[in-house]
Amino acid sequence: MIEERYKKRYKVGDTPWDIGKPDFNLIQTVTTAAIGPCKALDIGCGTGYNSIWLAQNNFDVVGVDTSDIAIQVATKEASKANVKCTFIEIDFFTNRIEGMPFGFAFDRGCFHSFQSDEERKKFAENVANHLDKDGLWLSLIGNADERRNVPGPPQRTARDIVNAVEPYFEILSLVSGQFGSNHPKPPRAWVCLMRKRFIA
Repeated sequence: MIEERYKKRYKVGDTPWDIGKPDFNLIQTVTTAAIGPCKALDIGCGTGYNSIWLAQNNFDVVGVDTSDIAIQVATKEASKANVKCTFIEIDFFTNRIEGMPFGFAFDRGCFHSFQSDEERKKFAENVANHLDKDGLWLSLIGNADERRNVPGPPQRTARDIVNAVEPYFEILSLVSGQFGSNHPKPPRAWVCLMRKRFIA
């Protein structure tokens, strides 16, 4: 199970995605797309740096993760930063999060963790179910156009993304970029901003 795999990696400290700061893609997108403060859901929040940045910019943030270790660290980091975030240890894939609906959802590397089209569609549907009418979702996704010979995040094609999200979201932008990283050569990412579709 994906949840168990992530829990184990936090226990042994094998967390290359944890860069100790918010991902620049989140900052850039929120700033340039003029996404105003609202209730925000950080899915797979890890140690909380993206949640903290959102809270510092007046978002009302709920961060969720399956790892108790990540949630404990996130809570401490938010306290050190003197911001209010709610962090919950929960499996987003199978649970509803208290506080919904949200105006903005963010995930950095959750969507791409699912191997099958069916699972990714279910994940996208669950995100949509947690959002307000016209709510926005920003997802950072491993990019399958990168050829590499070292380990890195799971890679998905643009078609994988479109197939999963189109029933529930209008894609506002899908841009090839890089993950925020501490490595000299950051892994490539899809930066995908979406708006929830109105379904009568």
